[in-house]
Amino acid sequence: MTVSATRLLVTSRSRLVQLSLAVAGSLLLWLSAKVQVPFYPVPMTMQTFALLLLAASTGRIGVAAVALYLLEGAFGLPVFAGTPEKGLGLAYMTGPTGGYLLGFLLAAAFVAWMAEKGWMQGFVSRLVVMGIGAALIYLPGLAWLSAFIGFDKAVAFGLMPFIYGDLLKVLLAAVALQAAWRLKKA
Repeated sequence: MTVSATRLLVTSRSRLVQLSLAVAGSLLLWLSAKVQVPFYPVPMTMQTFALLLLAASTGRIGVAAVALYLLEGAFGLPVFAGTPEKGLGLAYMTGPTGGYLLGFLLAAAFVAWMAEKGWMQGFVSRLVVMGIGAALIYLPGLAWLSAFIGFDKAVAFGLMPFIYGDLLKVLLAAVALQAAWRLKKA
């Protein structure tokens, strides 16, 4: 086998592994959207947790997983929280919560970029980066929701009930990432 043929084979396997990881990541996001944890004042899903952990641990592959997850939803698969079995596709994505879905991609890109720059090494920096990532979900989410119900109601219904849950998910993601690194070293 020639050197160029060997490189092509290695690159193809590498791409296949990356694609497989992105598909697995999109499935994790799908599952995390369907897991509801009783929480006050509203039940929470584990999407933010999964998204932050995925982006922090896999970098660009995590971003690809989020993009694939959104594409699956656009094609009508029931991947989003609260979507019926047949899904709703673009109609759901352009509805009141569509901005948060865009925020998923922004958050994943930011966290992955910061992880690749080495900002996930310390626990406090990991909390800050993941906290900013969670906030990036809210920026387009609240802007989009405001177009439907006004800014004050968007903050009251699209931010305030979720703050405590998202802070908890940021903390859990930071701890889980540290635990995964320790297991990998052992």
